[in-house]
Amino acid sequence: MATRHNGTGPSGRRGRRPGHRPVPQRPHQRLQRRLGVFDSTAIGLGSMLGAGVFVVFSPAAALAGPLLTLAVAVAGAIAYCNAVASAQLAARYPDSGGTYVYGRRQLGEWPGFIAGWGFVTGKTASCAAVALTFGHYVAPAYATPLAVAAVVVLTGVNLLGITRTALLTRVLLAVVLATVVFVAVASLLGPHPAGAPAVSAAPAYPAAPSGGWGVLPAAGLMFFAFAGYARIATLGEEVKDPARTIPRAILAALAGAFVIYLGLAVLLQWHLPPGQLAGSTAPLLDAVAASRLSGGVPFVQAGAAAACLGALLALITGVGRTTLAMARERDLPGPLALVGRGHSVPFVAELAVGAAVVILLLSTNVMTVVGFSSFGVLIYYAVTNAAAFTLAGRPWHAPRWLNVLGFVGCLVLAVTLPPASVLFMAAVLAAGVAGRFLVERARR
Repeated sequence: MATRHNGTGPSGRRGRRPGHRPVPQRPHQRLQRRLGVFDSTAIGLGSMLGAGVFVVFSPAAALAGPLLTLAVAVAGAIAYCNAVASAQLAARYPDSGGTYVYGRRQLGEWPGFIAGWGFVTGKTASCAAVALTFGHYVAPAYATPLAVAAVVVLTGVNLLGITRTALLTRVLLAVVLATVVFVAVASLLGPHPAGAPAVSAAPAYPAAPSGGWGVLPAAGLMFFAFAGYARIATLGEEVKDPARTIPRAILAALAGAFVIYLGLAVLLQWHLPPGQLAGSTAPLLDAVAASRLSGGVPFVQAGAAAACLGALLALITGVGRTTLAMARERDLPGPLALVGRGHSVPFVAELAVGAAVVILLLSTNVMTVVGFSSFGVLIYYAVTNAAAFTLAGRPWHAPRWLNVLGFVGCLVLAVTLPPASVLFMAAVLAAGVAGRFLVERARR
C-alpha cells in the first residue's frame, strides 16, 4: 500500500505545495500484524458486551418504556450500516486510527480530525466511566481507588503487546458470556412473588414514559453499547490479511452482540415490572435476585466486574491507536506516535490515555458521561458513512444507500440525545476545531 498521505511525498522535505503541512522526517514506525479473525472478533464482542450490557437497559427502558426492543432494533440497524461502512474502509486502509484515517483519505483533513477528536475525547471519558463502574461492583466504598488501579494494571497489559491484550480479552469475554447465559436462564425460570427485594440502589431514572417519543434517545443510548466494533477498525494495522479478516470480524461481532442485547431486552421486560426495570441501577442483578436462582447474585457481580475490565482494556487500546494515528499526522503532539520496538505498541499514546483517565477519575464524577460519549461516537460514525459513500469499488452487500441511511441515522440519534450531552460534546468538538485552526495558522 502506498505510504503517501494527502498528496505529500514520503520524505516530507521542503518544497511542498502551498497549503500542505510537512510530514515527519522519518518513516512511521509500523505495528506488527498478529491478530486473526477469532482474536479480532473477540476484541469487538468484548467491547460491545462490556459494562454496557449490565447498565444500559435501565436508562433505555426509562426513555422507551414498553418499546425497549424497538429501540434495540433501531440501534442495531444503524450499527449495521456503520459496521458495513467500517468494514469496507478498514479493508481499504488497514492502518491504526479507524475513521480518523478514513476521513482524511476520503474526505479531507477536517472531517478526519472531527472524527478522531470526537472518538478520543468521548472514549477517554468512557474509559473513566467503565473503570468506576468496575469499582462500584467490586467494592462501592473504595470505587475510585479500585478504578485507578484497574486503569494502571490494564494499561500495563496493553504495553506488553497486542497478543497479551487479545488473550486477556478472550478470558474476560468467556466470563461475561457465562454470566449473560446465567441471567437469561434465571429470567426464564420465572419471577419471585411481587415485592421481591431489589439488589440495586434507589431508582436513578424517571418512570417509563407513555407513548413512543423516547425510542430515538433510547436507541442513541443503546448505540453506545453497539459501538465496540470500532475497536477492530482502529486495530487495522495489527490484523493479519485485513481485507479478509476485518469485515468478517466486524460483522460477526455485531451479529453476536445484537442477538444478545435483543434477547436480554425481551427477557428483562418479561421478567421485571416496568417500573423496576426503568428505575434499576443494576437490572441484571435485579433479574437474578427476583428469580429462583437468587443465590447467584455474587456470580453476576463477578461477571459485571469482568465485563468492565474487558471493555476498559479494549477502550484503552482503541483510544491509544487513534491517538497514535492523529500524532502521526501532527493533529496531536508528535511524541505520541512513538512505537516501542520490544512489543510493538504505541507506548507513549497508551501512557497518555491512561494518565488522562486517571485524572478524570480523581477530579470529576464521570458516571454522567455515557450520553457525552454516545454523541461523540455517533458523529464519528457519521463521518465513517460519509467516507464510505465516496468509495468506488463496492461489494454487493454495501450499496451507497446504506451509507446514506447510516449517516442520517447517526445524526438523528445524536441530536435526540439528552440536551446536556449534546451541548457538552458540541462544545468539546468546537474547542478541538478552534485549537487545530489556530495551530494550523501558526504553522503556516
